[in-house]
Amino acid sequence: MRDNRDPNLPARRGGKPVRQSRLPFSRPSLGPAEEEAVLGALRSGRLVEGERVRACEEALAQFLGVPHVVMVSSAAAALHAALYAVGVSRGDEVIISPLAPAEVGSAVLYLGARPIFADVDPFTLTLDPEEVRRNLTPGTRALVVTHYAGLPAKLEELGALAAEKGLALIEDVTCALGATYQGHPVGSWGQLAVFSFSPEAVITTGTGGAVATRDLETYQWIKLFTSMGTVGSFDGWVHKEGPWHFEIQEIGFDYRANELQGALGEAQLRRLPELLDRRRKLAERYREALDGLPLQQLLVSPEACPSWCFYPVRLELEALEVGREEIYPALWAEGIEVGVHYYPMYQHPLYGWVGDPNVCTLGQAPPCPKAESIYPELLSLPLYPAMSESEQGEVIAALRKVLNYYRKGS
Repeated sequence: MRDNRDPNLPARRGGKPVRQSRLPFSRPSLGPAEEEAVLGALRSGRLVEGERVRACEEALAQFLGVPHVVMVSSAAAALHAALYAVGVSRGDEVIISPLAPAEVGSAVLYLGARPIFADVDPFTLTLDPEEVRRNLTPGTRALVVTHYAGLPAKLEELGALAAEKGLALIEDVTCALGATYQGHPVGSWGQLAVFSFSPEAVITTGTGGAVATRDLETYQWIKLFTSMGTVGSFDGWVHKEGPWHFEIQEIGFDYRANELQGALGEAQLRRLPELLDRRRKLAERYREALDGLPLQQLLVSPEACPSWCFYPVRLELEALEVGREEIYPALWAEGIEVGVHYYPMYQHPLYGWVGDPNVCTLGQAPPCPKAESIYPELLSLPLYPAMSESEQGEVIAALRKVLNYYRKGS
């Protein structure tokens, strides 16, 4: 039977959806190379960390141009280890962005420290160096710089500020592997950098992460912390018991990666240039195709080359008859999964329950008014190398259909 429904009518209003099946927000790009690498690890009979984890660490270190990388079980583990390695402890303050993955704040709290939220640059949604300076106190120990959606933050200014004040600068590269700033890889600017290899990240190991650093002593602390505080080498023992011996010399965690993750990660790193090229081409197509719709696209500095973990836009709510609470489900009804990154971190209930007036902001003036005003406008579009041209065309068609329907005066 012929479908006579108005093609411009959103599915939530009785129209025909753009897609009959759901297009996922993210999908890893995996092929024969990854399959063979994982099968090789399985056939080896060794699953605990070994040569494949070492090979992945070496490949990432070479890509970044840094001497030391430790592969770990998750991005949260990487953040926890990085903060520990720079000496963050109870009572210290760590400046972070409110528009960052929730595990950034949790990692600060794991160590008994206090997350201090500095507002963002409204054009890039990364930390504003002047807002960071405004939030400095004698208790500030470190600065975690999140590269939002793979867009590099102002690393030169933030690095200079950290050096001036004697702060540890930790880059949160969970969304930004492969991005560059002033021609140098993001993740090579700070004292440490943390990476995510989740299914939604630029490359994946299923789950996993890494910490990178130029400093040998910092590297050794990370290795100790992520291996249950265990020292297994004769030279490092206090008690020389014998070849069977190992020692616990620190309170650590079992954050070690395994050989399956190492094998998959190394295979993905070999394909990284190809994957980044595809992401950037998809982002450029979005930038051209979405022009003229009631939304704003983020600005990319000439100094920056993003990696585009996803594609964020800001809805122009003053030009629409409805808010994101209607736009978001309307796009899902068209068969397109979209996201929102991120809920201002300090508004999560945890930060009210912590009970620390320096952390809890409920009932107080908002510490980050720009982030709060921007949050209702944020919408994240799917962007990943496994997305076909026709699938991206369907995302664009659904966005045009929904936004034009709800545009004021339409």
